[in-house]
Amino acid sequence: MNRENTIIHNKISNDFSRTIAHLENVMVVICDFTNGPMKEPDLLHSHTHEQITYVAEGEVIFYRGGSEHHLRKGDLITVPSGVKHCIKTLTAEVRLVDSFSPIRNDFLPKQQ
Repeated sequence: MNRENTIIHNKISNDFSRTIAHLENVMVVICDFTNGPMKEPDLLHSHTHEQITYVAEGEVIFYRGGSEHHLRKGDLITVPSGVKHCIKTLTAEVRLVDSFSPIRNDFLPKQQ
């Protein structure tokens, strides 16, 4: 599969959308949240992919491996493979830029 210049726009819900760009071994996902501030964090999850998250807009509490990190615009956080994590938005709008390696095939449209 040729993954050159592959960009996908997904509206997941009324208050969450993501834009995905990827090559063979790296994926960048822009996550836009408009549901904040959240009363409760989203569900903890983990995956085999390494992840780096950059806060482009807004503020979040980033829960990672049993610790809490208050992140603001311009902050970065890393998530090793298999570590449970989630966020809680603190502002009305949040934009996160997630990088994954290897790519998250579960984020890609199903092949027909």
